[in-house]
Amino acid sequence: MTHRLLVDADACPVRDEILRVAGRLGFAVVFVSNGSRPIRPPEMPWARLHIVSEGADKADDWIAETATTADICLTNDIPLAARCIAQGAGCLSFKGHAWTASNIGNALAGRELARHLRELGGGGGQAPMAGADRSRFLVALDAMAQATLRRARG
Repeated sequence: MTHRLLVDADACPVRDEILRVAGRLGFAVVFVSNGSRPIRPPEMPWARLHIVSEGADKADDWIAETATTADICLTNDIPLAARCIAQGAGCLSFKGHAWTASNIGNALAGRELARHLRELGGGGGQAPMAGADRSRFLVALDAMAQATLRRARG
């Protein structure tokens, strides 16, 4: 069974980190985009760029519909993470936060609350990526990928 990292690529700030872990552990990488932003195709033979038709959530739909228990979904999109978890895939944010069946419900509720507060005129949004976020992501992706490989062997 081929293990893949399915990347919500249109807003991915950790491309180099993903390629480093995938190359070391033997994961295929699929960067999925709706083509709204120019994305440089990967130069590694085990990584590819998959362009879906333009439109809201088309990349998310492709990722969620193809995700399996052998895959890890990499995204900051909480609803997409929930859909991938339902398919049995692992999920990780670009800042290294692992979403699981036990915490995704709270994440969805928090997302909805934040949306409501923004509509009422409150600020919000995510803080920009920092060096510590990249390090946390790298460590978390390595750990999740190792666990996925162990599960497949056992």
